[in-house]
Amino acid sequence: QVQLVESGGGLEQAGGSLRVSCAASGRRFSNYRMGWFRQAPGKEREFVALISRNGGSTYYADSVKGRFTISRDNAKNTVYLQMNSLKPEDTAVYYCAADTSLGAVVLAAGGMDYWGKGTLVTVSS
Repeated sequence: QVQLVESGGGLEQAGGSLRVSCAASGRRFSNYRMGWFRQAPGKEREFVALISRNGGSTYYADSVKGRFTISRDNAKNTVYLQMNSLKPEDTAVYYCAADTSLGAVVLAAGGMDYWGKGTLVTVSS
């Protein structure tokens, strides 16, 4: 089992920045791809960003590319999502997720195995 705990959500104005963090339990963190997903009210949970086990590869949804940066610190069992140039449409609950598979990267919620409870990010106009 993997426990994931997000933090850092809050209220920010459009154009501002926010960094959310995800702390993972266990000693296997470096074996997992880690991702961020978000879910706005009435919407499906959508892919935001994913990072490879060693941090060497990153993937982003087109909607956040160039604005958001995913990173990880394996020594701290933590993954981050730096969100810049925030837009009101970024408002959502942001979820951290772990992919324990050894297969190909899947940039979808169904490709993830463990989830945090989420942290709310609200971007005002």
